Amino acid sequence: MARSLVIKVTAGADAPERCNQAFTVAAAALASGVPVSLWLTGESSWFALPGRAKEFSLPHAAPLTDLLDALLAAGRVTLCTQCAARRNITVDDLIDGIRIAGAPAFVEEVTAEGVQALVY
Repeated sequence: MARSLVIKVTAGADAPERCNQAFTVAAAALASGVPVSLWLTGESSWFALPGRAKEFSLPHAAPLTDLLDALLAAGRVTLCTQCAARRNITVDDLIDGIRIAGAPAFVEEVTAEGVQALVY
């Protein structure tokens, strides 16, 4: 069975290098043929909204919009239920292709056979 990767991003504009590392690793894994599920939590939750990734900038890093587009095209992107609620984000606010799910779905993904989980 091929391994898959679940990446939980807890950082956003508050910790730009850590945030960008998560998106970069996720996109690199996809480009290598690894199935990827990216979870937006904490301050990265804002990137589930249209236009927010475009506002993010980090020198010498791929644009976050490009990385997010790649993840939406070939992987899965999930926004944490509680994180969305704390920010008053609803499913109607999201970029198409992003879902909202909670801890039970996260636990199911990370405990599946052949899964490697990373948290940034």
